[in-house]
Amino acid sequence: MISTTSINQFLLKNNLRIANNPCVSPDFCLDWPALAAKLANASPDVKAYPKSVFETEAGQWILLEDVTGDCAWKLTPIAELGADAVKVLAEGVALNEGAVAFPASFANLLRIKNLIQEHNPESTIFPTASQRLGQSTLGIGARFTTLHWPAVEWAMSALEVGMTANQNSIPRELVYDVNSMLEGKLDTVPFPFIGTNVPEGHQGQSVEGMSHGCVISKLKTGFHKRGIAWSFNADHQPIGGKFDVREDQLVRGCVLASYITFDISPELALTKAPDDARAWVAENMAPELVEKVKTRVAAAGLQLDEEALAKLLAYVWPAMKKMKVRDEKYRIAREQLFATKEGCAYLRELSIDELPGLTTPETTAIMLALCEAMGMTINFVAPAFGFQKNMPYPDNTALKALIEKQWNVCKQFGVSIGFHSGSGKSAENYQVMGAVTGSCLEIKTSGRYTYEMGRALYASKNPADQALWKDWYQFTVELAVKGAFATDATEQKMARSFIVDALEKSGKPTDVFANEAATRAAIDSLTPSPEHMFWFEYNFLHVLAGGGKAEKTALGDHSPAGYQQRARFYSVSDEGLLNYSKNVASYIVFLAENTALASKDRCAAALKQLESYTTLDQMLGDISR
Repeated sequence: MISTTSINQFLLKNNLRIANNPCVSPDFCLDWPALAAKLANASPDVKAYPKSVFETEAGQWILLEDVTGDCAWKLTPIAELGADAVKVLAEGVALNEGAVAFPASFANLLRIKNLIQEHNPESTIFPTASQRLGQSTLGIGARFTTLHWPAVEWAMSALEVGMTANQNSIPRELVYDVNSMLEGKLDTVPFPFIGTNVPEGHQGQSVEGMSHGCVISKLKTGFHKRGIAWSFNADHQPIGGKFDVREDQLVRGCVLASYITFDISPELALTKAPDDARAWVAENMAPELVEKVKTRVAAAGLQLDEEALAKLLAYVWPAMKKMKVRDEKYRIAREQLFATKEGCAYLRELSIDELPGLTTPETTAIMLALCEAMGMTINFVAPAFGFQKNMPYPDNTALKALIEKQWNVCKQFGVSIGFHSGSGKSAENYQVMGAVTGSCLEIKTSGRYTYEMGRALYASKNPADQALWKDWYQFTVELAVKGAFATDATEQKMARSFIVDALEKSGKPTDVFANEAATRAAIDSLTPSPEHMFWFEYNFLHVLAGGGKAEKTALGDHSPAGYQQRARFYSVSDEGLLNYSKNVASYIVFLAENTALASKDRCAAALKQLESYTTLDQMLGDISR
């Protein structure tokens, strides 16, 4: 288990508390001695969340929270425990009237998961792989903060539909190891459209902290009382390549994820095609395995070209072997920590959208047959459909034909389709996806929720919200202008395309690249808006930009300066948060209706209820009803 001593000391030293910087540490209590002293003195700084109450064999539990954001578990134990009540979790302290309190450490979270699921295997406090999550889901990405979680909980409650309520790419978006972060050992991720590499974990949160925080959130709102299962997707888990050396750390960090997306592209990038693919397959793969694949694909109604089959097998087999090793490590890690089958279960997605070109049905069938033969049950497969982020697919007839070809394969294997880059498609696009698959699908949406925050701040009348919006917008303007005159060809091309798109949609001239001053003047002629493409493309980089600076060296800054910038987003006003929560919930309802995950009547009722809220408390109060 990861040591949290150093990260907690770093956060405390720099006054980076959970209340305005959650999920950086795996722990949700940074200073237990201070919180324990407050509990002993019944300090008014500590509040209880009445809706968080749940039972285990040890007694009744409730979540406590200090003004700093530090949390504790309060247990009213059964009489039989006596003095042993303080030993139910680690670092227990006795309170008045026989109650006991424990720090909300990550270690205690793992222990309390067992207590909960041993007492009630159907509990939905923790992410699981139960109900219909392995067949139909919406993937709600947490690309820049955790502020969307209550809105997701509201949407699941209003629609009575479980979803992938937390989804992150690890280690690209989340810090996979906070101690490596503190030691300056995080790797970097290339972002060609900005012409630089950004440190991993560019959101700033740790994977364990996000695992912890999404459970805490659902207890605060009482969502767990609805009995609706939800999942946590460790997205794009990289297999092979440079990730071999830190494989065990990735497994450890993702132990609470109930849904794993396997990304085999790192190993594929290093795999060279042999001169004679058939000979390579004969030498490196068991004949019975190859025969199983051929037989299974034929049973799915597809004819195989022997040479094409050999070439694909030679290309993917090294990655698939490593995927099997990783999958076994995920399984073993859970079995070592968790006592119930519900606690150990997880869903699997195979991402093949990184293979060259549009994915053929034959490729999908071969990959699924390989997984089946290797004993890895796949719940979702993600083919490449040619989607672009935040852009509708232009031809619904063509989209229907593409999906039908894939679905004819997937249904033979009992696998649902994962649609990656799923944000920003048209209602008609989503209707096609839902109709063809019978709603046996997953749609990954991530960048959309950063956009919805921009809309929320833009519409807010609160001066602090407006100041944050203006700084955020200007940050993207600076990156766009600098990028438009970058020496890197890709960076320049992309920046100019973003600027042109914004100018065209505003009815402005687009011949504005004579010099930097002309480009800046053209952008300054626009009314600042979250609808501008350059704002949408660059916005996620602002959250951890040291000092809020639009400089490449400031991006993904895991120093105090980066986290102080991140804290600005957690100071959004109640008006801004209400706007944001409504935006997020409305978009989820839109997705659920058009993919037929929920009925039109249910969605209409949810939107009507959503429109009625005038305060955030009203909205959050309905989650547990």
